[in-house]
Amino acid sequence: MTAVRTQSSTTNKVLGYPLDVWYVAAWDKEVTRKPMARKVAGRPLALYRTEDGKAVALADACWHRLAPLSMGKTLGKDQIQCPYHGIVYNSAGRCVSMPAQETVNPSATVPSFPVVERYRYVWVWLGDPTKADPGLVPDMHQLDSPEWAGDGETIYAPCNFQLVLDNLMDLTHEEFIHSSSIGQEELSESDFVVTHDDDTVTVARWMFNIDAPPFWLKNMRDKFPGFEGKVDRWQIITFRSPSVINIDVGVAKAGTGAFEGNRSQGVNGFVMNAITPESDKTCHYFWAFMRNYRLDSQLITTQLRNGVHGVFGEDEAMLSAQQAAIDANPDYEFYNLNIDAGGMWVRRLIERQLEAEGRLVPVA
Repeated sequence: MTAVRTQSSTTNKVLGYPLDVWYVAAWDKEVTRKPMARKVAGRPLALYRTEDGKAVALADACWHRLAPLSMGKTLGKDQIQCPYHGIVYNSAGRCVSMPAQETVNPSATVPSFPVVERYRYVWVWLGDPTKADPGLVPDMHQLDSPEWAGDGETIYAPCNFQLVLDNLMDLTHEEFIHSSSIGQEELSESDFVVTHDDDTVTVARWMFNIDAPPFWLKNMRDKFPGFEGKVDRWQIITFRSPSVINIDVGVAKAGTGAFEGNRSQGVNGFVMNAITPESDKTCHYFWAFMRNYRLDSQLITTQLRNGVHGVFGEDEAMLSAQQAAIDANPDYEFYNLNIDAGGMWVRRLIERQLEAEGRLVPVA
């Protein structure tokens, strides 16, 4: 493979994260009447629900002495009380009550951020609130569609969020890191096609007439008991700015038309990934594996979730080690192979978003 060095797209220096975008802050089930803390793109947030169930995101610092509101408690219809001196704020972040005085200081406010609940997630917008269009939430409809079943988890990843994006945009690493489950040598040997526009990057790879690796052989036998034989395998990776990656994956009996669009003789899954930066060196990685067969089987849902948990645990160990190596070699620049084409375009789109927001940090 040919090594290509492109400083603008391969630096390991942190470029920052866009803010005029929707980030996943939590699974919807995580946000309750009891306030919780979550840092998103460098901003500590206090998340809670009002009495009528609406999710709220406030800056997690009281106006008075910066005490974390997430350590407080909810009151009344939509209020949250500071745990330190009892100052109370409504869901818009405006103070409605102060201890030991009747007059409320009009400057007593904390930032409140737009929130949307969609696809089992609570999304938050940290940038210009006038641009917070719910229509810009990336499509992840498989997560709550009745035509798909599955479950997921959250990984607290000790690495920059762009390292996770790199990992997901180039799945040839499966051959080496996940050799006991989903890896096989055909991943490196097969061709792939990269396409992109202003907001998305897609990497498509097909492997024909191959043996199914253990993970996919098990799934085929869940749908076709006793299955033996060759399969056609696909991976269609779609990035949506700034940090959502949906991966259309599956295998089908070889030569039965999957490539042409007939996947009836196979098993199809979607790996749903939302990677939310926490800091320059940490991120929240929300993932789920959804399938469109045997929808009523909780056993298969649990087995798939546990299986993917093990696979992603291997990724987490590598990403943690990679971040440590980057920290130890701060002036080193990455080199790219052909397989990095998708990840390079992702980095370019993120840089363009930062530039459009006037927040692109020059790389020395």
